[in-house]
Parts: sequence; C-alpha cells; structure tokens
Amino acid sequence: MNPDDLLYTKEHEWIRISGETGTVGITSHAQEALGDVVYIELPKIGDRFTSHQSFGSVESVKAVSELFVPVAGEVIEVNSSLKDSPETLNTDPYGKGWMIRLKIQNSQEASELLSAKAYDEYVKTLE
Repeated sequence: MNPDDLLYTKEHEWIRISGETGTVGITSHAQEALGDVVYIELPKIGDRFTSHQSFGSVESVKAVSELFVPVAGEVIEVNSSLKDSPETLNTDPYGKGWMIRLKIQNSQEASELLSAKAYDEYVKTLE
C-alpha cells in the first residue's frame, strides 16, 4: 500500500510536499520491479530540473533505470547515505530511501500528479 500523504508519477516516483519543499523517492512498486539496488546516481545541490526531467539513475541486478523529478525545482538536499547503502531503496523506499529534496518552482505542477489511490489503480493496469 502506498502512503496517502504522497503524490505519484506514472514513472514510479513519489513526492512529499511540505510548503515549498518536495522530498522525492521511488515507489515500492519500482524497487520491487528493479530487484536488489546496487548503485544510485544522484544530482548535486543547486542542480535545477524541469518537471519530468531525468535527475539520476538507479542500477539494480536486473537493469539501470532513469529517475525523473515529479515537479520542477532546484535540488537543496541529496540523500548521500544512499551512495554507501543503495539497498536502503529496497528496505525503506518511503522513509530512509528518499533521494533528493527540491525547492519547488511551481506548486501548480503537483495537480498533475496521482493520488495514492490513483497510483494503485494505475499499477494494477500494468500487472
């Protein structure tokens, strides 16, 4: 079950919005599909991205997958602990497995994202 306080993309990222800050990670569905995560590439603080632009990648035993920002913004924090412990994405994708924090450029873009219920329905269409 996906947390109700998050918004989701069809590319399987989530964002938790608090004021002008958005914390971004990948969904449980994404980490299950990837399998054991062995490496993660994340941006630097100060990097800017437009909505749905690639901000990094995750490498697992199965594949390499690009990561996409749900909304436009500037990176203000990076979860550097994932470099040494990428498996955290598998064990705690909604908690310690967060990837970046953004200063959101346009909060209106969040209205295009999926609720937990809508994301659950979308995932069912992929099975």
